[in-house]
Amino acid sequence: MSCALGFDVGSRIIGVAVGNTITSSARAVATAQVRDGNIEWHVIDTLQKTWLPDTFVVGLPLTLDGAEQPASRGARRFATQLHERYGVPVVLVDERHSSQEAARRFAHARSVGLKRRRHADDIDAEAAAVILEHWLLEPPVAATAEPR
Repeated sequence: MSCALGFDVGSRIIGVAVGNTITSSARAVATAQVRDGNIEWHVIDTLQKTWLPDTFVVGLPLTLDGAEQPASRGARRFATQLHERYGVPVVLVDERHSSQEAARRFAHARSVGLKRRRHADDIDAEAAAVILEHWLLEPPVAATAEPR
């Protein structure tokens, strides 16, 4: 395995990152819009064809105490759709604090006058990179649909 795509699933935007399992590094690459529950699959199709990932890593939003929440169902549904669409193994990873880490990485940009709203897409893609980096640093023995 050498390439993985990571996803931060939101109700309006899905952030996407690409990662390398050899270097354990990840970077934000794109976002796909979600409108009325419809995902811009053409964006994800293009990324899948470009990177040919061995694994998809989907952030699973949990409460601070580790329980599932309404957003967890959306992430699980998206993970199932990814697997059905591409036949690639999907791993769900606890994404607690990934958005805060992504926002922290953008702190400098905001300090020079850039607004969070204007860069929400960038922050979501960066959150996907944080999720993917977490998995790359501690990958499971085998791909699984259960969160770590």
